[in-house]
Amino acid sequence: MGRTGLTRRRALAAATAAGVAGALAGCTGPDSGGGGAAHPSAAERARRAEAALRRRSAAVSGGLLAGYDAALGAHPALSAQLAPLREAAARHVAALAPRGGPAPDTVTPGTASPGTASPAGTAVSGAVSPAPRPGTGPFPRGVPAEPGAALGELAALASRASAAHTAALADAPPELARLLASVAAAGAAHAYLLDEGSRA
Repeated sequence: MGRTGLTRRRALAAATAAGVAGALAGCTGPDSGGGGAAHPSAAERARRAEAALRRRSAAVSGGLLAGYDAALGAHPALSAQLAPLREAAARHVAALAPRGGPAPDTVTPGTASPGTASPAGTAVSGAVSPAPRPGTGPFPRGVPAEPGAALGELAALASRASAAHTAALADAPPELARLLASVAAAGAAHAYLLDEGSRA
């Protein structure tokens, strides 16, 4: 891998982190206020719908976070490459989760729905969790033994997460839609960086 490719990836990662950080600053949770007094039932329905969408979206990012944890557990040598991406995914989970609610379940994008996957073993921040058993988590057949193959599967996982967040935009209120768009863009950048790494 040449110095030019490494510099380009670092620049893309930095730009993505800066853009998402700006979105996260203003979109860290739904408004806890009662909403329009003239239509409290409609406001409550909207609040609940947003909270449910946030839980689903946080679970999708949680699935990607679990993927990073599993890959890091199996390939510690990838830490320098994956740690910044893992931390970004952890921030996405925290920003998307409903304020004051329980930690979201983790869902591998494109597979189970929230509530059917176990969040156990996935930490939003701090130490990397142990890799899940084969047949569970983001790598049903286990983390690939080859680092390049593991990066390739992470790239596919990040791409599916990005697509899921993009699809959720249609049901999101404006503020949450902006956050989802930023997280989707970050996921696409993760997929690009991981795919390049898998080819190095």
